[in-house]
Amino acid sequence: MDLDLTGKHALVCGASEGIGRATAMELAALGADVTVLARREAVLQDVVNALPRSHGGQRHGLVAADMDATATLAAQVQALVIDAPVHILINNTAGPPAGTAADADPAAFTAAFQRHLIGGQTLLQAVLPGMRESGYGRLVNVISTSVREPIANLGVSNTVRGAVASWAKTLAGELAGDGITVNSVLPGFTETGRLASLIAGNAQRSGRSQDEVAAGMRALVPAGRFGQPGEVAAAIAFLCTPAAAYINGVVLAVDGGRTRAL
Repeated sequence: MDLDLTGKHALVCGASEGIGRATAMELAALGADVTVLARREAVLQDVVNALPRSHGGQRHGLVAADMDATATLAAQVQALVIDAPVHILINNTAGPPAGTAADADPAAFTAAFQRHLIGGQTLLQAVLPGMRESGYGRLVNVISTSVREPIANLGVSNTVRGAVASWAKTLAGELAGDGITVNSVLPGFTETGRLASLIAGNAQRSGRSQDEVAAGMRALVPAGRFGQPGEVAAAIAFLCTPAAAYINGVVLAVDGGRTRAL
């Protein structure tokens, strides 16, 4: 099985922590040159310093960028690909705040759409020429199991994540002939800062302790536990390898069996 990413350049968004950081580590371990992207430059530098360089000659770097500022984001990534075309794009961005869809300010939907879909489109268009020229491209969107089963009190996120999943499925058909695959990974309850924030908010609203809320969530998972960022990252990394060349347009839940939908 060909898992070798030597000579490939990966751009990993949201890489300062959690699933994004774990994905950057996995891709570097498989031989890729990795550029990490997020807002906090100092934190990104720590990630770069920690990335594996076991394949010799690997070059890792960072782009400190805000997914909300798409014009600036486009310019930064276009400058990156002049010298280092991107073959692998991991589209991973922190989710919108919790709350019901009915009570959400309309502007919250616009902001989330701008960050998650317009930001993703901006990145794609910046890296696509290099993917096409090399005949190798992997776009993996890190979304949510809410695209199959909406999650209570995540109204804006449920809505926008579904749009990203449809965008990805459309791209999968459009780009396959260029040697480019487009897939989506749906993390379940994964031990990240996002999960901790959701647990804290749920506890505050319900009057229960955070331990009680967490136990109730774990009870929904057949595996009986929360996932680790590295477990999600392993699935993402596999989809980026040559071995996954014929896997295209899939929506893969990595959730310990929690999602009941097919």
